[in-house]
Amino acid sequence: MINTGRVALSKMDAVTFGLPAHDALKEEVAKIGSQRIFLMISGSLNRNTDEITKIRNALGNKVVGEFDEISPHTPRRDVILATEAARDSRADLIVTFGGGSITDAAKAVALCLANDISDTKKMDILNFPDKVLPPTVPQISIPTTLSGGEFSAISGVTDVSSQKKDLFRHPGIIPTAVILDPVPTIHTPEWLFLSTGIRAVDHCVEGICSNKANAYGDAQALQGLALLSGGLVGVKKNKSDIQARLDCQMGTWLSMAPLSSGVPMGASHGIGYVLGAAFGIPHGHTSCIMLPAVMRWNESSNKNRQQLISAAMKLPDINAGDVLEALISKLDMPTRLSDVGIKKSDFNDIAIKSMETPWVPHNPRYITGSKDILEILALAA
Repeated sequence: MINTGRVALSKMDAVTFGLPAHDALKEEVAKIGSQRIFLMISGSLNRNTDEITKIRNALGNKVVGEFDEISPHTPRRDVILATEAARDSRADLIVTFGGGSITDAAKAVALCLANDISDTKKMDILNFPDKVLPPTVPQISIPTTLSGGEFSAISGVTDVSSQKKDLFRHPGIIPTAVILDPVPTIHTPEWLFLSTGIRAVDHCVEGICSNKANAYGDAQALQGLALLSGGLVGVKKNKSDIQARLDCQMGTWLSMAPLSSGVPMGASHGIGYVLGAAFGIPHGHTSCIMLPAVMRWNESSNKNRQQLISAAMKLPDINAGDVLEALISKLDMPTRLSDVGIKKSDFNDIAIKSMETPWVPHNPRYITGSKDILEILALAA
Protein backbone atom coordinates (compact mmCIF):
# COMPACT_ATOMS: atom_id res chain seq x y z
CA MET A 1 0.00 0.00 0.00
CA ILE A 2 1.23 3.49 -0.84
CA ASN A 3 1.98 5.54 2.24
CA THR A 4 -0.60 8.31 2.64
CA GLY A 5 -0.93 11.21 5.05
CA ARG A 6 -1.61 14.86 5.60
CA VAL A 7 0.81 17.45 6.94
CA ALA A 8 -1.06 20.20 8.77
CA LEU A 9 1.16 23.27 8.75
CA SER A 10 0.96 25.05 12.09
CA LYS A 11 -0.05 28.56 13.00
CA MET A 12 3.46 29.32 14.29
CA ASP A 13 4.84 32.44 12.63
CA ALA A 14 8.54 32.25 13.45
CA VAL A 15 11.39 30.48 15.21
CA THR A 16 14.38 32.63 16.17
CA PHE A 17 17.59 30.86 17.17
CA GLY A 18 21.00 31.84 18.50
CA LEU A 19 20.11 35.43 19.47
CA PRO A 20 19.78 36.77 23.04
CA ALA A 21 16.27 35.98 24.22
CA HIS A 22 15.45 39.48 25.45
CA ASP A 23 16.46 41.09 22.14
CA ALA A 24 14.56 38.57 20.04
CA LEU A 25 11.51 38.84 22.29
CA LYS A 26 11.39 42.61 21.99
CA GLU A 27 11.31 42.30 18.19
CA GLU A 28 8.60 39.63 18.22
CA VAL A 29 6.39 41.63 20.57
CA ALA A 30 6.74 44.68 18.32
CA LYS A 31 5.58 42.62 15.34
CA ILE A 32 2.54 41.34 17.22
CA GLY A 33 1.76 44.75 18.69
CA SER A 34 0.95 43.47 22.17
CA GLN A 35 0.59 46.01 25.00
CA ARG A 36 -0.33 43.83 27.99
CA ILE A 37 2.07 40.95 28.52
CA PHE A 38 1.67 38.20 31.10
CA LEU A 39 4.84 36.30 32.03
CA MET A 40 4.71 32.61 32.92
CA ILE A 41 8.21 31.90 34.09
CA SER A 42 10.49 29.48 35.89
CA GLY A 43 10.56 30.16 39.62
CA SER A 44 14.22 29.18 39.87
CA LEU A 45 15.22 31.44 36.97
CA ASN A 46 13.21 34.24 38.55
CA ARG A 47 14.79 33.84 41.99
CA ASN A 48 18.34 32.83 41.17
CA THR A 49 19.33 34.53 37.90
CA ASP A 50 18.98 37.82 36.08
CA GLU A 51 17.40 36.22 33.00
CA ILE A 52 13.86 37.29 33.87
CA THR A 53 15.08 40.78 34.75
CA LYS A 54 16.46 41.08 31.23
CA ILE A 55 13.04 40.16 29.88
CA ARG A 56 11.27 42.68 32.10
CA ASN A 57 13.71 45.41 31.09
CA ALA A 58 13.24 44.64 27.42
CA LEU A 59 9.44 44.79 27.67
CA GLY A 60 9.19 47.73 30.09
CA ASN A 61 5.74 48.74 31.27
CA LYS A 62 4.06 46.24 28.94
CA VAL A 63 4.47 43.55 31.60
CA VAL A 64 1.17 43.49 33.50
CA GLY A 65 1.44 40.25 35.46
CA GLU A 66 3.58 37.24 36.31
CA PHE A 67 3.18 33.65 37.48
CA ASP A 68 6.13 31.46 38.51
CA GLU A 69 4.50 28.55 40.37
CA ILE A 70 3.83 25.86 37.76
CA SER A 71 4.70 22.46 39.21
CA PRO A 72 6.20 19.54 37.25
CA HIS A 73 3.72 17.61 35.09
CA THR A 74 1.45 20.70 34.89
CA PRO A 75 -1.32 19.87 37.39
CA ARG A 76 -4.75 21.31 36.64
CA ARG A 77 -4.82 23.36 39.84
CA ASP A 78 -1.73 25.31 38.80
CA VAL A 79 -3.27 25.99 35.40
CA ILE A 80 -6.38 27.45 37.02
CA LEU A 81 -4.34 29.66 39.34
CA ALA A 82 -2.33 30.97 36.38
CA THR A 83 -5.53 31.49 34.40
CA GLU A 84 -7.01 33.64 37.14
CA ALA A 85 -3.86 35.76 37.31
CA ALA A 86 -3.79 36.18 33.53
CA ARG A 87 -7.50 37.04 33.47
CA ASP A 88 -7.06 39.66 36.20
CA SER A 89 -4.19 41.25 34.27
CA ARG A 90 -6.27 41.46 31.05
CA ALA A 91 -3.31 40.05 29.13
CA ASP A 92 -3.15 40.18 25.35
CA LEU A 93 0.01 38.02 25.14
CA ILE A 94 1.54 35.25 27.27
CA VAL A 95 5.32 34.88 27.29
CA THR A 96 6.76 31.70 28.76
CA PHE A 97 10.36 31.32 29.89
CA GLY A 98 11.28 27.93 31.34
CA GLY A 99 10.64 24.23 30.93
CA GLY A 100 8.00 22.14 29.25
CA SER A 101 5.54 22.17 32.15
CA ILE A 102 5.33 25.96 31.89
CA THR A 103 4.89 25.84 28.12
CA ASP A 104 2.08 23.29 28.41
CA ALA A 105 0.46 25.29 31.19
CA ALA A 106 0.37 28.45 29.08
CA LYS A 107 -1.37 26.61 26.24
CA ALA A 108 -3.99 25.37 28.67
CA VAL A 109 -4.33 28.86 30.18
CA ALA A 110 -5.09 30.26 26.72
CA LEU A 111 -7.88 27.70 26.30
CA CYS A 112 -9.25 28.40 29.79
CA LEU A 113 -9.31 32.14 29.13
CA ALA A 114 -11.16 31.71 25.85
CA ASN A 115 -13.72 29.34 27.36
CA ASP A 116 -14.27 31.08 30.71
CA ILE A 117 -13.00 28.10 32.69
CA SER A 118 -12.29 28.83 36.34
CA ASP A 119 -12.16 25.47 38.09
CA THR A 120 -10.38 22.19 37.50
CA LYS A 121 -13.46 20.07 36.83
CA LYS A 122 -14.62 22.30 33.99
CA MET A 123 -11.32 21.61 32.25
CA ASP A 124 -12.81 18.26 31.19
CA ILE A 125 -14.39 20.04 28.22
CA LEU A 126 -10.92 20.70 26.83
CA ASN A 127 -10.66 17.01 25.96
CA PHE A 128 -13.13 17.76 23.15
CA PRO A 129 -11.53 20.37 20.85
CA ASP A 130 -14.62 20.61 18.63
CA LYS A 131 -16.56 21.93 21.62
CA VAL A 132 -14.17 24.67 22.74
CA LEU A 133 -13.65 28.20 21.52
CA PRO A 134 -10.23 28.98 20.01
CA PRO A 135 -7.70 30.95 22.06
CA THR A 136 -7.55 34.71 21.57
CA VAL A 137 -4.39 35.35 23.62
CA PRO A 138 -1.24 34.23 21.75
CA GLN A 139 1.93 32.81 23.28
CA ILE A 140 5.64 33.34 22.73
CA SER A 141 7.80 30.57 24.17
CA ILE A 142 11.42 30.73 25.34
CA PRO A 143 12.26 27.14 26.34
CA THR A 144 15.11 26.22 28.66
CA THR A 145 14.68 22.44 28.43
CA LEU A 146 14.44 20.09 25.46
CA SER A 147 10.99 18.50 25.76
CA GLY A 148 9.85 20.18 22.54
CA GLY A 149 6.27 20.97 23.55
CA GLU A 150 6.65 24.53 22.29
CA PHE A 151 6.48 23.10 18.76
CA SER A 152 3.18 21.29 19.16
CA ALA A 153 -0.50 22.16 19.38
CA ILE A 154 -0.90 19.79 22.34
CA SER A 155 -0.99 20.70 26.02
CA GLY A 156 -0.23 17.91 28.46
CA VAL A 157 -1.95 18.56 31.80
CA THR A 158 -2.19 16.17 34.75
CA ASP A 159 -5.51 15.44 36.42
CA VAL A 160 -4.21 14.72 39.92
CA SER A 161 -7.54 13.23 41.05
CA SER A 162 -7.35 10.43 38.48
CA GLN A 163 -3.55 10.36 38.14
CA LYS A 164 -3.93 10.63 34.37
CA LYS A 165 -2.41 13.01 31.89
CA ASP A 166 -4.83 14.76 29.54
CA LEU A 167 -3.71 15.83 26.09
CA PHE A 168 -5.62 18.99 25.24
CA ARG A 169 -5.39 19.59 21.49
CA HIS A 170 -6.23 22.69 19.50
CA PRO A 171 -4.44 24.21 16.49
CA GLY A 172 -4.71 27.63 18.09
CA ILE A 173 -2.54 26.82 21.12
CA ILE A 174 0.75 26.40 19.32
CA PRO A 175 2.96 29.38 20.22
CA THR A 176 3.01 32.24 17.74
CA ALA A 177 6.80 32.36 18.03
CA VAL A 178 9.57 30.36 19.66
CA ILE A 179 12.93 31.81 20.70
CA LEU A 180 15.83 29.39 21.02
CA ASP A 181 18.59 31.01 23.05
CA PRO A 182 21.14 28.45 24.28
CA VAL A 183 22.77 30.78 26.83
CA PRO A 184 20.02 30.70 29.53
CA THR A 185 20.01 26.90 29.40
CA ILE A 186 23.32 26.97 31.29
CA HIS A 187 21.17 27.62 34.38
CA THR A 188 19.06 24.51 33.73
CA PRO A 189 20.14 21.66 36.04
CA GLU A 190 22.31 19.24 34.09
CA TRP A 191 20.07 16.24 34.77
CA LEU A 192 17.03 18.14 33.52
CA PHE A 193 18.66 19.45 30.34
CA LEU A 194 20.15 16.08 29.41
CA SER A 195 17.13 13.97 30.31
CA THR A 196 14.71 16.19 28.40
CA GLY A 197 17.16 15.89 25.53
CA ILE A 198 16.51 12.15 25.62
CA ARG A 199 12.82 13.01 25.57
CA ALA A 200 13.47 14.79 22.27
CA VAL A 201 15.45 11.74 21.11
CA ASP A 202 12.34 9.71 21.99
CA HIS A 203 10.25 11.95 19.70
CA CYS A 204 12.71 11.32 16.86
CA VAL A 205 12.98 7.59 17.42
CA GLU A 206 9.31 6.75 17.89
CA GLY A 207 8.44 8.98 14.94
CA ILE A 208 10.95 7.28 12.64
CA CYS A 209 9.98 3.79 13.83
CA SER A 210 6.23 4.31 13.59
CA ASN A 211 4.19 2.27 11.13
CA LYS A 212 2.83 5.62 9.94
CA ALA A 213 6.23 7.25 9.40
CA ASN A 214 6.58 9.46 6.34
CA ALA A 215 9.42 11.06 4.40
CA TYR A 216 8.64 14.55 5.72
CA GLY A 217 8.98 13.48 9.34
CA ASP A 218 11.88 11.11 8.67
CA ALA A 219 14.08 13.75 7.05
CA GLN A 220 13.83 16.13 9.97
CA ALA A 221 13.80 13.55 12.76
CA LEU A 222 16.92 11.80 11.46
CA GLN A 223 18.82 15.08 11.32
CA GLY A 224 17.40 16.01 14.72
CA LEU A 225 18.61 12.70 16.14
CA ALA A 226 22.11 13.32 14.81
CA LEU A 227 22.20 16.82 16.32
CA LEU A 228 20.84 15.65 19.65
CA SER A 229 23.09 12.63 20.09
CA GLY A 230 26.18 14.71 19.39
CA GLY A 231 25.02 17.82 21.22
CA LEU A 232 24.05 16.05 24.42
CA VAL A 233 27.45 14.39 24.68
CA GLY A 234 29.06 17.77 24.02
CA VAL A 235 27.10 19.43 26.84
CA LYS A 236 27.95 16.56 29.18
CA LYS A 237 31.65 17.06 28.44
CA ASN A 238 31.52 20.85 28.74
CA LYS A 239 28.47 22.63 30.20
CA SER A 240 29.71 25.91 28.67
CA ASP A 241 29.63 24.57 25.09
CA ILE A 242 27.05 26.97 23.67
CA GLN A 243 27.16 25.47 20.17
CA ALA A 244 26.40 22.01 21.57
CA ARG A 245 23.46 23.49 23.48
CA LEU A 246 22.15 25.16 20.33
CA ASP A 247 22.56 21.87 18.43
CA CYS A 248 20.37 20.27 21.08
CA GLN A 249 17.75 23.00 20.70
CA MET A 250 17.73 22.72 16.92
CA GLY A 251 17.54 18.93 17.18
CA THR A 252 14.58 19.27 19.50
CA TRP A 253 12.80 21.49 16.97
CA LEU A 254 13.39 18.91 14.23
CA SER A 255 12.29 16.09 16.53
CA MET A 256 8.73 17.39 16.45
CA ALA A 257 8.28 16.98 12.68
CA PRO A 258 6.78 13.48 12.89
CA LEU A 259 4.13 14.60 15.37
CA SER A 260 3.31 17.70 13.33
CA SER A 261 2.78 15.51 10.26
CA GLY A 262 0.38 13.20 12.06
CA VAL A 263 2.80 10.43 13.01
CA PRO A 264 1.81 8.95 16.39
CA MET A 265 4.23 8.06 19.15
CA GLY A 266 4.43 4.55 20.62
CA ALA A 267 4.74 2.63 23.86
CA SER A 268 7.68 4.61 25.26
CA HIS A 269 5.51 7.70 25.35
CA GLY A 270 2.44 5.80 26.51
CA ILE A 271 4.14 4.07 29.44
CA GLY A 272 6.01 7.29 30.18
CA TYR A 273 2.76 9.17 30.66
CA VAL A 274 1.75 6.72 33.40
CA LEU A 275 5.14 6.85 35.09
CA GLY A 276 4.89 10.63 35.14
CA ALA A 277 1.26 11.13 36.16
CA ALA A 278 0.95 8.26 38.65
CA PHE A 279 4.48 8.02 40.04
CA GLY A 280 5.92 11.52 39.55
CA ILE A 281 8.86 10.38 37.42
CA PRO A 282 10.21 13.29 35.32
CA HIS A 283 9.33 12.94 31.65
CA GLY A 284 12.95 12.96 30.58
CA HIS A 285 13.72 10.09 32.90
CA THR A 286 10.75 8.08 31.63
CA SER A 287 12.21 8.23 28.13
CA CYS A 288 15.69 7.35 29.38
CA ILE A 289 14.30 4.20 30.97
CA MET A 290 11.58 3.07 28.59
CA LEU A 291 12.89 3.91 25.10
CA PRO A 292 15.63 1.23 24.89
CA ALA A 293 13.29 -1.42 26.30
CA VAL A 294 10.51 -0.54 23.87
CA MET A 295 12.95 -0.63 20.96
CA ARG A 296 14.13 -4.10 21.95
CA TRP A 297 10.56 -5.37 22.31
CA ASN A 298 9.62 -3.85 18.91
CA GLU A 299 12.69 -5.07 17.02
CA SER A 300 11.01 -8.16 15.57
CA SER A 301 8.47 -5.91 13.84
CA ASN A 302 10.56 -2.97 12.59
CA LYS A 303 14.22 -3.93 12.46
CA ASN A 304 14.75 -2.08 9.17
CA ARG A 305 13.42 1.15 10.62
CA GLN A 306 15.51 0.73 13.74
CA GLN A 307 18.62 0.46 11.56
CA LEU A 308 17.96 4.06 10.51
CA ILE A 309 18.33 5.04 14.16
CA SER A 310 21.68 3.30 14.55
CA ALA A 311 22.97 4.85 11.31
CA ALA A 312 21.93 8.37 12.34
CA MET A 313 23.82 7.88 15.60
CA LYS A 314 26.91 6.71 13.64
CA LEU A 315 26.84 3.13 14.94
CA PRO A 316 25.14 1.33 12.02
CA ASP A 317 26.22 -2.19 13.04
CA ILE A 318 24.80 -2.09 16.58
CA ASN A 319 21.17 -2.69 17.56
CA ALA A 320 19.31 0.57 18.12
CA GLY A 321 18.24 -0.34 21.66
CA ASP A 322 21.86 -0.87 22.63
CA VAL A 323 22.97 2.36 20.92
CA LEU A 324 20.34 4.35 22.78
CA GLU A 325 21.11 2.78 26.14
CA ALA A 326 24.82 3.49 25.65
CA LEU A 327 24.07 7.17 24.97
CA ILE A 328 21.81 7.41 28.01
CA SER A 329 24.44 5.75 30.21
CA LYS A 330 27.13 8.10 28.89
CA LEU A 331 24.96 10.99 30.10
CA ASP A 332 24.69 9.38 33.57
CA MET A 333 20.93 9.16 33.28
CA PRO A 334 18.83 6.32 34.79
CA THR A 335 18.32 3.31 32.54
CA ARG A 336 16.25 0.99 34.76
CA LEU A 337 12.90 1.33 36.51
CA SER A 338 14.60 0.34 39.75
CA ASP A 339 16.84 3.41 39.40
CA VAL A 340 13.81 5.65 40.01
CA GLY A 341 12.15 3.59 42.71
CA ILE A 342 9.63 1.66 40.61
CA LYS A 343 9.09 -1.82 42.03
CA LYS A 344 7.93 -4.97 40.29
CA SER A 345 4.85 -4.85 42.50
CA ASP A 346 3.92 -1.63 40.62
CA PHE A 347 4.06 -3.27 37.19
CA ASN A 348 0.46 -4.51 36.99
CA ASP A 349 -0.91 -1.07 37.79
CA ILE A 350 1.41 0.56 35.25
CA ALA A 351 0.48 -1.97 32.57
CA ILE A 352 -3.27 -1.50 33.04
CA LYS A 353 -3.05 2.30 33.01
CA SER A 354 -0.71 2.30 30.00
CA MET A 355 -3.35 0.55 27.91
CA GLU A 356 -5.58 3.60 28.46
CA THR A 357 -3.08 6.10 27.02
CA PRO A 358 -3.45 7.43 23.47
CA TRP A 359 -0.06 6.20 22.24
CA VAL A 360 0.08 2.51 23.17
CA PRO A 361 -2.47 1.50 20.47
CA HIS A 362 -0.12 3.01 17.86
CA ASN A 363 2.98 1.10 18.91
CA PRO A 364 4.61 -0.40 15.77
CA ARG A 365 4.51 -3.92 17.24
CA TYR A 366 0.87 -4.39 18.11
CA ILE A 367 0.22 -4.54 21.84
CA THR A 368 -2.60 -6.97 22.55
CA GLY A 369 -3.05 -6.16 26.22
CA SER A 370 -1.42 -5.45 29.53
CA LYS A 371 0.59 -8.70 29.37
CA ASP A 372 2.62 -7.20 26.52
CA ILE A 373 3.26 -4.07 28.59
CA LEU A 374 4.48 -6.34 31.38
CA GLU A 375 7.01 -7.84 28.97
CA ILE A 376 8.31 -4.37 28.14
CA LEU A 377 8.48 -3.40 31.79
CA ALA A 378 10.46 -6.55 32.52
CA LEU A 379 13.02 -5.49 29.91
CA ALA A 380 13.35 -2.16 31.74
CA ALA A 381 13.36 -3.56 35.27
